[in-house]
Amino acid sequence: MKKDRVSSHHPRNRHQGHYDFDRLIEVCPKLAPFVVINQYHNQSIDFADPEAVRALNLALLAHFYGLKTWEIPARYLCPPVPGRADYVHLVADLLGEGAKIPRGKQIRVLDVGVGANCIYPIIGHCEYGWSFVGSDVDVVAIDSAKKIVRANPDVLKHIEFRVQANAAKVLEGIVDVGLPSEQGQFDLVVCNPPFHSSMADAKAGSERKTKNLGKAKGLNFGGQPTELCYSGGEVAFVCQLINESQSVANQVFWFTTLISKETNLPSIYRALDKAETFEYRTLEMAQGQKKSRIVAWTFLGETLQAQWRTRRWA
Repeated sequence: MKKDRVSSHHPRNRHQGHYDFDRLIEVCPKLAPFVVINQYHNQSIDFADPEAVRALNLALLAHFYGLKTWEIPARYLCPPVPGRADYVHLVADLLGEGAKIPRGKQIRVLDVGVGANCIYPIIGHCEYGWSFVGSDVDVVAIDSAKKIVRANPDVLKHIEFRVQANAAKVLEGIVDVGLPSEQGQFDLVVCNPPFHSSMADAKAGSERKTKNLGKAKGLNFGGQPTELCYSGGEVAFVCQLINESQSVANQVFWFTTLISKETNLPSIYRALDKAETFEYRTLEMAQGQKKSRIVAWTFLGETLQAQWRTRRWA
């Protein structure tokens, strides 16, 4: 098992350094009312205000990725764009290891739990031209993601969505088992799994983070129960993903998922060993004091990997 560490934003991440709020306001005037001077005499926003966070995301997506509009329903997850961009660039390096990063619509990516925000497909398509399928158990989230794509047709092409009808499943019903065709194969799976076992656990985690930050209010990126919670928490969800990945072992090049807690890794590694993967590795990310990691695995041996690259990427 390989372990790669990244100490700051990925070199290709467009979101290096501090936010240029003057430039962001130029492309998105809606951000202006939320920009204030903080205690360090710098421009900032109140990250505990969900409206301010949504306005910042809209400005970032407009400025860096050319979106004309981006809206999500109230109380749905509004993730930080720079961290999501790191994920996309790291898995792009994974695909391109030993060669050029594959680009274009022939590269198919499945985003498990795409959410109302559609962030991974937006960044992945804008940066690399990849095609995406976004899956989710929440039909409201799927409808929101579809609206984002329809509102930006010149920018967001080749992105489709599928509803996961069985909340207990992850890949089943989304990836056609035993169908090694263009529509049945994915070069990559990405996933931002539910981290908590219950909403009470999610609330307690938010309160701990708030206390550690010494704030009256915590960082507020929202989130519905389906986005935040899964029975058994992050480990149970990822283990379910690993178990189901065995059924489509030859239909996906790399499976990947975000892992929030380092203490969850041993359980994840045991599940990967039990699944008899050919290889798995951990890609570590760090933005400031925040640390997270991506776990990636493949069932394809070196010969099958070479054949996959020639057949699908050449």
